[in-house]
This record gives sequence, structure tokens and C-alpha cells, in this order.
Amino acid sequence: MLVCPNCNHPNPDGAVQCEACYTPLPTTSNCPSCGATVQADAAFCGQCGYNLHATTAAAVAPTVAPEIPLEVQPSATPDPLLELLRPDPSGVGGTPNSQPAPSPLPPTAVAAPPESSTPPEPPPTIAAPPEPVAPPEPVAPPEPIAAAPEPVAPPEPVASAPEPVATSATVARTQLQQVTARLVHVQSDRQIELPQSLSVIHIGKQNDRIPPDVDVSGFTNSEIVSRIHADIRVEGDAHYIEDVGSSNGTYINNLPLLPGNRHRLRPGDRISLGKGDMVTFLFQIS
Repeated sequence: MLVCPNCNHPNPDGAVQCEACYTPLPTTSNCPSCGATVQADAAFCGQCGYNLHATTAAAVAPTVAPEIPLEVQPSATPDPLLELLRPDPSGVGGTPNSQPAPSPLPPTAVAAPPESSTPPEPPPTIAAPPEPVAPPEPVAPPEPIAAAPEPVAPPEPVASAPEPVATSATVARTQLQQVTARLVHVQSDRQIELPQSLSVIHIGKQNDRIPPDVDVSGFTNSEIVSRIHADIRVEGDAHYIEDVGSSNGTYINNLPLLPGNRHRLRPGDRISLGKGDMVTFLFQIS
């Protein structure tokens, strides 16, 4: 069942336009779990509740770039500014063109590398676990106070029951029960009342498969009408007509009714069985 996005009218599966407001219906697909027909933009299946976006989300895998450690190569060229700021071991300031003072260390001694100026990172502090909070003590419920007995009033006289008032729902049900639909043959002005006890009314000619409820064999130009031509479906107080694969088609108000689509009949609609408007009926409700 396809629901119209414009008027929320339920339409049969496979319909391309809304039968109530003629709005184009969205495309459909099949549920991968149960095979039911669902709309292409639906998030869950209406039959089994399957998540239709699960397969799309599973197909897209997160891409994580590997972490590549970056190695910083030490600079081979010494910084001249650091050379100027380095203290002279002889105690005499030199110039950029002066020769470096000889090292006071013996030839076999190796100078220790300068200590890093970066202070060592302090050890991580471990937060102490929170102290458990004692549960609150239960509060004793207050003692009930006995209420004073209320005085008993004398019984009131019983009034007669009011007469039922007719509501709008009662009037609507009465009107619904009195609705009678009929087809008026335009060429002969003959009236055919639709049976109220049937939910599906077959229109056609005598055949061995589905006997027609509205037989047009006796009307003029009935040779253009198929034996199984069209159906009128009754749903509450609404009547819908659909073509069931006739040879010459069905036309509503001179517009062709596509196979598989339903049209909600309204009083005064013109129904033509076949081309040329040769077998025509008017839909009426009283």
C-alpha cells in the first residue's frame, strides 16, 4: 500500500499517481529481509521493521590513516647566535674573527653534553577515588489521620431519564445507511442500482470465469466492451473504479484510466467503456 505524500491517501502497490489528488507517487523498492514493497526513502520496513539503512551503513567502512612517526633530523650547521652566546672558557670575550681558546681539559677527556633546558615532566597524578556516599535514611510515612464521618444526605428524588438527543454521529450513520449508488446509461437513460451487499462489483458481459454484476450485453455497441472489463470497489462510503485489462480501455471524464490505477468516483463522473464514448454511464449517489 502506497501512501500519498500530499493527501495521505492509501493507494495500491504499483500505482504511479494518487487516485484521490493525482499527485505522482514516490518510487518503491523491496525489503531485503521480507521482500515487502517499501518506499525508496523509507528508513524501516512497514512489515517486519527491518532497518533499511543498515546495509548502507555497513558497506561504508571507516578509514583511519595510520600514524607515521616523524623523525626530526638534527641540524648539521650550528647556529651562529648560539655560538656567540656560549660562554668563553678563558673568561675573555672573543670576536667572531678571533681564534677559539684552547680547552682546559686533557686530550683524553671528553666533554659532557650540555644538559637539556627542558624540565622533566612531572609524574601523572592519580585522582583519589570518590568516597562512597551513604544512602539517605528512610523517612517514616506519616500516620494517617482518621477523617470525621461526613453526614449522609437524604436521597434525591430520581428524575426521569432525559430523552436521547440526536448527535451528528447518529445522523451520519443514518445518512450512510441510506446512501444508494447507481449508474445511468447515457445512450438509453436506463438506471442501474449498484448492489449494496457487494464490496467488488464486476462490469462486463456474460463469461465462464467471472459473472458480471453489471451486465452490458443488452446495450447498444456492447461489442466494444470486454467480458471482464472493469471493477467498482466499495470501501466505506467511497467507490473506486479500476480497469482490469480490457481490450479497448476505460475512460473517466474523457481521460484514459491506466491499468493498475484506481479512480475515486464522485457524483457526475462520466464512465466510458471502450473508445469513442459509445457505451457511457454517469455515476450518481442519492
